[in-house]
Amino acid sequence: MKNNSYTLLQGSNSGITRLKLNDPGTYNSLSTSMLKSLISRFKELDKDQKTRVIIIEGSGKGFSAGHNLKEIKSLKGKPKYKKLFELCSELMMVIINCNKPVIAKVHGAAFAAGCQLVATCDLALSTDDAIFSTPGVNIGLFCSTPMVALSRNVTRKKAMKMLLTGDPVSAKQAKDIGLINDHFSHDHLEDEVLKLAENISSKSRKVVKIGKKAFYKQLEMPIDKAYKYTSQVMSENMMALDAREGISAFIEKRKPIWKDK
Repeated sequence: MKNNSYTLLQGSNSGITRLKLNDPGTYNSLSTSMLKSLISRFKELDKDQKTRVIIIEGSGKGFSAGHNLKEIKSLKGKPKYKKLFELCSELMMVIINCNKPVIAKVHGAAFAAGCQLVATCDLALSTDDAIFSTPGVNIGLFCSTPMVALSRNVTRKKAMKMLLTGDPVSAKQAKDIGLINDHFSHDHLEDEVLKLAENISSKSRKVVKIGKKAFYKQLEMPIDKAYKYTSQVMSENMMALDAREGISAFIEKRKPIWKDK
């Protein structure tokens, strides 16, 4: 996997791969080129046997300002607008369908589609002074696609307030409403993100894959169907070698040796 001008990749020996948005001149805006690069990266990492966890972060002053408004203004006609927003939606679905957990490491601002990206990631940690916003209403373009991810992470009233006012929320508020998991000082964010990623990386890759897929699938089901579906998932999970190894290791009071099978 090679680096390109829009995204950078950095792997590690512990199965953690970093994916960095690399267009600081536009505050890492989600232009067409950036979106295509990210989609390609996530598809590559999904198949990469060495990658167990993905950390996504922004270069420069902040995470992402969202769509590139200069690019949007240059587009002519509804079909081109539709193509751009569908491309962004494709990225979000690629992240959700990715077998590897994705952690957003946020500093600075995460606005509009940038906030959508944070909300779409499985987990999110930020600096204490990070800010989050869906400000489209202020420029006459309601954040309708960011609304999908936002409304699936925070309560309706909190989501609607962000969408209807465009006002930013602090890292503390973002944690309180469920948009991010936690926030830390600049000096400690890196260590905390790595600690979380290493924790997840130490688990069975097969079991994590099963769990992530089931989590998102059951969310869209009525509760009775969700229980029926997850009962089937757990039954199939029990047939995995790692399930038997994990249970045996617990009973024998030893550390499990995962086979990822």
